[in-house]
Amino acid sequence: MNATTLPIAAELLKAVGESCLEAGAIAVDLFRPGAATAARTWSKSGGSPVTEADIGVDTFLRIRLSELLPEAAWLSEETVDDAQRLSHRYVWVVDPIDGTRAFMQGSPDWAVCIALLDQGAPILGIVHAPACNATYRALAGGGATLNGETIYASSADSLAGARIAGPKPMLDALAQFESFEAVGRIPSLALRLTRIADGTIDAGLISPDARDWDLAAADLVLSEAGGRLTDGEGRPVVYNREVPVHGMLAASNGKLATSLQAAIDRLRDGRTQPA
Repeated sequence: MNATTLPIAAELLKAVGESCLEAGAIAVDLFRPGAATAARTWSKSGGSPVTEADIGVDTFLRIRLSELLPEAAWLSEETVDDAQRLSHRYVWVVDPIDGTRAFMQGSPDWAVCIALLDQGAPILGIVHAPACNATYRALAGGGATLNGETIYASSADSLAGARIAGPKPMLDALAQFESFEAVGRIPSLALRLTRIADGTIDAGLISPDARDWDLAAADLVLSEAGGRLTDGEGRPVVYNREVPVHGMLAASNGKLATSLQAAIDRLRDGRTQPA
């Protein structure tokens, strides 16, 4: 299977989508809108939170996705990494709940994320945000949808007035020489990207330390909607490396990619005035 075998991929996308909806239902059972989750919670090494919902979704998806494509390796936030994935052509990349803190606090901005990599590039991606009633799907070469409707990134072609999301320190730095509309915090990185894909916002910044599972599914949705996700040097993001951790990233509707990269370069150089 590859990006050109769309009929086969479309069948797999349908099956994965059904599994993702079931996984979302597992999490929703323990989600409390506007209130603390009913799930048991604890901290992982390093201090990141995890809930029994994360573990339940992870376990369910590992079993289900392995049945759908047994030859694919596995990379997930809640599973001990297995270096054997580096020698596999296909790899499932899963974030059981992207935005665990939001989930724990009763915010709707969390999502179940599933991507399938082919030789390091995502060819199938689903970002399912049940509390937002939003399910994004994409196939490489097959476009992107939100709740079954085709989506496209915005047509904004100037940072002036553009709607940009990201960590406040990064936005504050950018605001020293660009006049844009700062968007309220979106705790799920995947949703930050898919909201660029559907035109809700125009661009986004991501601070260092994002992982493959935060990005891969939403990256495909974004690219299939006409947008772009790049590293701090303007290069495409590479997945399934030995250490699946990324530096600063920039996402845009595509039309803003060049000007956003120029702004990032000025930030890196310490310049606070336009070049």
